[in-house]
Amino acid sequence: MTDLPLPLPQSPEYARACAVLGITCRVGEDMLPGAAALRWQLQTRRLPLVGTVSLLSRGPVAAQPADAESWLREWRMAEPLVLNADGLSGAALRRAGFWPLLTPATLALVPLGPETEMRAALRQKWRNRLARGARGNLALRRMPLQGAHWLLGAEAAQARARRYRNLPPAFLAAFAKANPGAALIWEARQGGTPVAAIAVLRHGRMASWTTGVATAQGRAANAMPLLLWEAMRWLAARGHDQLDLGILNDDDAPGVTRFKLGTGARPHRLGGTWLRCRALAPLARHLPKGLAT
Repeated sequence: MTDLPLPLPQSPEYARACAVLGITCRVGEDMLPGAAALRWQLQTRRLPLVGTVSLLSRGPVAAQPADAESWLREWRMAEPLVLNADGLSGAALRRAGFWPLLTPATLALVPLGPETEMRAALRQKWRNRLARGARGNLALRRMPLQGAHWLLGAEAAQARARRYRNLPPAFLAAFAKANPGAALIWEARQGGTPVAAIAVLRHGRMASWTTGVATAQGRAANAMPLLLWEAMRWLAARGHDQLDLGILNDDDAPGVTRFKLGTGARPHRLGGTWLRCRALAPLARHLPKGLAT
């Protein structure tokens, strides 16, 4: 299964970080008819008034969507399952007895590879900002993520101010502790003063940009394009072939969306959030299509 690109919530690295935090992940690797392999990883929690609920985020992971659909139809665990779907159609989920909860989000995924190809994929304005950043007097450095780094506190404050949710600093610290060398920070300094930084988590063939903060001075110096470009080059050179930049949100942060797409990222639409439980499964199979797309 290691040859499949595993999204962060489906990776062994994520499970190890959860273990540090006292959260247990159940993992399965199944062989399907025809020797096709499939991997799933879920968390199980007990919620007030609801009972035990399992969460399967961006899985199961299979080479072909049809293999994942077949696995879902055979789901036999007793507790309700909340599924953040990836690569599964609404029709397939309805047939498997899932009920729609939330509409799909769209991610930005950057293909990583030869530097010439990555540079050619950059949008012109992004490339111009990168060139201006490279001509500036910014000093860059890469380092292992540590809980005491200023980026984590600055990111938490930024998330509160802008009212968005992100992986909490405690999870990033746990990921770094559980996976030495897999949690990294790229930092830019100007005149000895830190002006921008990003955090990236490595997980198999994929990596995820989870955190980024730039001061007004850093934004004026175009530090963020330079940091992200250096991270892309470094990751590609070490065999990663995809960088997940997270959710695109045109309504709340159009500037962030333009920045992410400027890297050459491809929009990747997820399948929405769904619930499967025994009581609702027969009804879900007969939902009007308009309620489950």
